[in-house]
Amino acid sequence: MSTDRDPAGRGTGERGYEARASGSGTGAGAPPAPATGVRPAPDTGVPPAARTGARSGAPAGTPGPGPAPRADRRAPADGGLGALAGLLGGHRHPRPVPGGSTTAHELAVRHRLLLALSALLTLSLFVSYEGVHGDADPLRTSSAPAVLSIDTALYALGEAERDAGAATPTSDFQKQISVAAQSLAAAAGDNVGGPSGRQALQTVAALITVYAVKVQQAQLQPDGSALRQAYLSYATSILTDKGSGILARLKVLQTQQRAAVHRQTSFGPLLWLCWAVTLVIALALAGCLLETQLFLRRRFRRRYNRGLLAAGALLAAGLAVTLLFTVWTHQGMTDTRRLLDRRLTGPAITDAGRETAAHLAHTGFRASAAGGILIGGVLVMALAETGLRRHIDEYRFRPR
Repeated sequence: MSTDRDPAGRGTGERGYEARASGSGTGAGAPPAPATGVRPAPDTGVPPAARTGARSGAPAGTPGPGPAPRADRRAPADGGLGALAGLLGGHRHPRPVPGGSTTAHELAVRHRLLLALSALLTLSLFVSYEGVHGDADPLRTSSAPAVLSIDTALYALGEAERDAGAATPTSDFQKQISVAAQSLAAAAGDNVGGPSGRQALQTVAALITVYAVKVQQAQLQPDGSALRQAYLSYATSILTDKGSGILARLKVLQTQQRAAVHRQTSFGPLLWLCWAVTLVIALALAGCLLETQLFLRRRFRRRYNRGLLAAGALLAAGLAVTLLFTVWTHQGMTDTRRLLDRRLTGPAITDAGRETAAHLAHTGFRASAAGGILIGGVLVMALAETGLRRHIDEYRFRPR
């Protein structure tokens, strides 16, 4: 029987298929292939079941006919989240594959840790710094001068009381009354005690005016007359009454202002905790910068990373400056509190004013440095980002 063949010698059409199925392509006398109901592959003459090792009557569970699964194709380790992130346009750092390189993962971890510690340190240092320096300028411009003004008014009124019994009006009495009135006006300008404090000072100023008028009226009366004694008695009650007298009201205001000074100069447990947390975070950030520098030196054979070195230098310098400013300011505030706690009279008030100004000098400038903390924190983060970005870009994950 003749069959149609293609140039390669393979049968074409149905007759070629029958010839191969009957074994004519394998040599004369070859036994016919068993009927399996599966069309043999056109190029080998062997059924797919024979290529996969399956045979008729194989036990259950043996792979049947059909294409064998590829041994090198495995399920993704992340459950398909990587493909989903790629479809959604997201970006995530790859986890290290067992036996593969972990550089990309380790760089990503250090990058996130440096940025997080820098942000935490900036916030903590700013809050701690403001807790000390935020009260320094009000103490210098308001609280301390108010205490000294009230001390001056009390001393001047005491001197005026001694001159009130003179037989004739004296210039010393008028001088002391003027000093007391000016001191109260200065205290009111320092916003003593808020609105209630200003109202109390206005009341005291009005009482001082009444006191001065009654003393002057008494001095115009003959010495030893009953009317003179009545005017002096009334003036004395206005000045020294324990419940509503001028001196009693001023002493209440003085106590309130000294309490305000104590609040502004105190370094309580909360501030200690804030500074302790700040120092711990600063040490952690310094250690992370050093460890990252050593990691890059070991992994990339580069001796120094300029970005990380600059970040470390800025961290050390900024922390040293803020600590030094804080110690100076707190020491000046403590000395001021000790100075104002004692009773001041006469020339001691003037000396205390000069010493207070010296103790609190430059506190306004140091308080304004709080804005530099925020700028420095941003610079540290930028330098850390610059130092790691080039290496992260080298190992950036690109989904296939």
